[in-house]
Amino acid sequence: MMMDKMHGAQNYKSLPVILNRGKGLFLYDIHNNQYYDFVSAFSSVNQGHAHPQLVNVMQEQCEKLTLCSRAFYNENLCKFFGYMNKRFGYDKCLPMNTGVEGGETAIKLARLWGYKSKNIEENKAEIVVAKNNFWGRTITACSSSTDPTCYTHFGPFVPGFHFVEYDNLCALETLFKNHPNIAAYMVEPIQGEAGIKIPDENYLLNVKYLCNKYNVLLICDEVQTGIGRTGKITASKDVRPDMVVLGKALSGGMMPISCVLADNHIMELIEPGTHGSTFGGNSLATAIAPTAIEIVYSENLMKNALIQGRLFRETLLPYVEEGKLKDVRGVGLLNAIELENSQKAEKVVEKCMHNGLLTKVTKNGTIRMCPPLTISEFHMKKSLDIIKYVLNTVV
Repeated sequence: MMMDKMHGAQNYKSLPVILNRGKGLFLYDIHNNQYYDFVSAFSSVNQGHAHPQLVNVMQEQCEKLTLCSRAFYNENLCKFFGYMNKRFGYDKCLPMNTGVEGGETAIKLARLWGYKSKNIEENKAEIVVAKNNFWGRTITACSSSTDPTCYTHFGPFVPGFHFVEYDNLCALETLFKNHPNIAAYMVEPIQGEAGIKIPDENYLLNVKYLCNKYNVLLICDEVQTGIGRTGKITASKDVRPDMVVLGKALSGGMMPISCVLADNHIMELIEPGTHGSTFGGNSLATAIAPTAIEIVYSENLMKNALIQGRLFRETLLPYVEEGKLKDVRGVGLLNAIELENSQKAEKVVEKCMHNGLLTKVTKNGTIRMCPPLTISEFHMKKSLDIIKYVLNTVV
């Protein structure tokens, strides 16, 4: 930790534990202490740490080809495109590396569609985002944030964004009515960094209706909610947004890879040279991603996410009734517990660490509780024993 503080930029406030390996549900520190992982690299390792199938694919591919750039076709990328079409049902896929790159790509595509298809005047296209959203920390992402820690001292900002209350259909329709240059609404099906905020049951369905009514594209940011985390392959699956942004668990945490999924009426507007990335769609990442997704299906991880998530919430609900917790909420294995303030939440996180469970505060008094989707009932109960002990001790 001394080397980190002396020579590393201090842009993260890490817990005082130095990890050096992971396996399945568990992380291990340099002293070989074992911890339940209830962060899952912010929902990147849905398949568990160092899944043997993913390790094998990575090892085999590293000996063949890792990168050739998009100057040429590569076999794995071609296969990846076909696989994504079959699994998700969108005409085309545009691969990038990180979630924030996926979000940037979706915004560029939406603006392009706005000019070429909706006939918005050049440089007038607007994007609507929900308040308290989080999709990264690039300048565009900072420009579309309502979190002062994200945007303070980083201006000037990218113009063309409107903010709307999350889960407020009336406010959204008012924006659509009064601003004809809106090209898209980009929204998380469940707000992750805001504290696992869950909208009304039919929110996304009604949003899709409004988007169709006002000729606005619906972009669902599924970087954190996607690849089985909520008990579905994507949380917005039944709504079918115009664009879906995927990342994180798309490779099971083995390689950075993200993508945007959309149909031809959007994707065919983009031309060679207008967007790209040296590492986007590289041979190694696109070899791993299909296997990572198939693990979620073959190991019934979506069903397990529903079962274990329900067990988690039902077990801790009495703590809400007793007043020790303000709330327990979630969908699948995207869960959170909320305490009355951030100080208590930090104490709970620290005490959990000392008792063999790693997690992190998301917002104010809210703590994320997101283990890998591979967690068994036995280990969920063991984890809950730790959490209950800590709550009984600290709260």
